[in-house]
Amino acid sequence: MEPITDIRRIQKLCFEIASEKGWHEKENPFGQIISNIHSEISEAWEWYRCGNAQSNHIPQFSGIEEEFADVIIRILDTAEEMQLDVLGAMSAKMEYNKTRPHRHGGKLA
Repeated sequence: MEPITDIRRIQKLCFEIASEKGWHEKENPFGQIISNIHSEISEAWEWYRCGNAQSNHIPQFSGIEEEFADVIIRILDTAEEMQLDVLGAMSAKMEYNKTRPHRHGGKLA
């Protein structure tokens, strides 16, 4: 597949592929959706702990790259289903983050 650079188009495509594969045949509880996203993050952590070898499914990428892609795919799929403007929110949040103090004023370690 040719790389897609338009995030709104990617969001729609994530939803279309998930729908074609049966992921939207019934309503998924939001807690389950969040748990699935979290599991992808945990899988990335496991790849890191084991040296971040080549992905088993997409060997031109590392395991962490694959799992990060899975996180983004799941988030964009859900955003499309819920008709959320993730791109707009990302842009607004990045603008807000520009106004924050260094390391959020010591809020985070």
